[in-house]
Amino acid sequence: MKKVLVANRGEIALRVMKTARKMGIKTVAVYSEVDRHSPHVKFADEAVLLGKAPSSESYLVMDIVIEAAKSTGAEGIHPGYGFLSENATFAKMVEDNGITFIGPKPHAIKVMGDKLAAKEAVKDYDIPMVPGIEEAITDVKLAKKIAQEVGFPILIKASAGGGGKGMRIVNSLEELPEQMERAISEAVSAFGDGSVFIEKYVGSPRHIEIQVLADTHGNVVHLFERECSVQRRHQKVVEEAPSSVLTPEIRKAMGEAAVRVAKACDYVGAGTVEFLLDENKNFYFLEMNTRLQVEHPVTELISGVDLVEQQIKVARGERLEFTQEDLKITGHALEIRVYAEDSLDNFMPSIGTLSVYTRPEGKGIRLDDGFEEGMEVPIHYDPMLSKLITYGKNREEAVQLMIQAIGDYKIEGVATTLPFGKFVCEHEAFVSGNFDTHFVKDYYSPEQLKAEYAKEKEIAALVGLHLYLEDKERLRVTNASGSTWRKNRT
Repeated sequence: MKKVLVANRGEIALRVMKTARKMGIKTVAVYSEVDRHSPHVKFADEAVLLGKAPSSESYLVMDIVIEAAKSTGAEGIHPGYGFLSENATFAKMVEDNGITFIGPKPHAIKVMGDKLAAKEAVKDYDIPMVPGIEEAITDVKLAKKIAQEVGFPILIKASAGGGGKGMRIVNSLEELPEQMERAISEAVSAFGDGSVFIEKYVGSPRHIEIQVLADTHGNVVHLFERECSVQRRHQKVVEEAPSSVLTPEIRKAMGEAAVRVAKACDYVGAGTVEFLLDENKNFYFLEMNTRLQVEHPVTELISGVDLVEQQIKVARGERLEFTQEDLKITGHALEIRVYAEDSLDNFMPSIGTLSVYTRPEGKGIRLDDGFEEGMEVPIHYDPMLSKLITYGKNREEAVQLMIQAIGDYKIEGVATTLPFGKFVCEHEAFVSGNFDTHFVKDYYSPEQLKAEYAKEKEIAALVGLHLYLEDKERLRVTNASGSTWRKNRT
């Protein structure tokens, strides 16, 4: 494989291309009209215009993406994450056109892309599941019967869902019809499929995911866990590795369960198996993401494994160069997602031009981004500007380094979630490790952040006053001693 097309944009496209270049592989960028001058386009060896700014007219048009690969002689297509990365139809189209899809086989994508199909696939592999129904329904009467059997509170989830869409927590029988209707409506709007399923709601869970890697020769390993419990609207915003709450025994059990999930669908490449961990440290299978995760850098830092490099090698038919026994955790890594959103205004999108964009630098600091100073933040795509990652010998060092890096990361022209990231890293619950997926709901509000700002300003003002008074005293003493000179002159 001498040339790879990266079917994505922004930071993930650039990140994949950097590894490809390191491996001596030429890259092809694809772009929409609004991304014409983006860093990933400049970095690639070749670039092909897909179409207009909306992703439905550019990055999501399968035929055009495949034609771009064929016209440039690309032998492989890396989908990154988002867009077409978990589209089984696209993966098959790529294969049918004689191009290597750098990811799992279409069958695995299809099975794991449906939460109920995924549960069906793994049920014979001794994988712990959250109590509930394992079939899709749309009938409210049946939903009531199931809910009473499972016991409230329950969680209604879209079968084809993700990102918190089509998801509702129901605390009583009276609430169920309305919440069911809302979940179905949202699922139809987001996924074109209104079927939902019901499971027991785990009240104070941690969200733990396991990175797996499998080759075409039957070798499957896991690269330990990522803690993804700090979430906003069911979307991860802060991730770390390893988790501060897993014992070696639980880590081993979860890792082995994740490997069994991968084997259940004949998985190939890099994937992530997601689990809920309850307050008693029981874990339950949630789903499998059949792609590279946004938060993959924290795993790379603690394991020393370049996951994109492994994806490409597996796609070329190579065997994994290491076994489970070769892998170990070294240090601690933390990642925050930096969005062009206003932390003080209910995280509303912030569009504008990056008038100032200064990257933090230094040992243990990694920034995966796809922007430069002077660029506009387009309204057409996900508002994530970058991923800020820190690495230290332990969790405390990684957290402190993150606070420093946030302070050194200068962005003007748009509001960002950097202040929110700092709030999380300094909060007692996060620092202690005593938190769950309700962290944002329980601890964060714009008023809290404003109060932190006011406190910082007050401290800064007091420090300024102290320095002013010290300088004034020095000047007074200097003037007093200078009076001898004036006396001698007279």
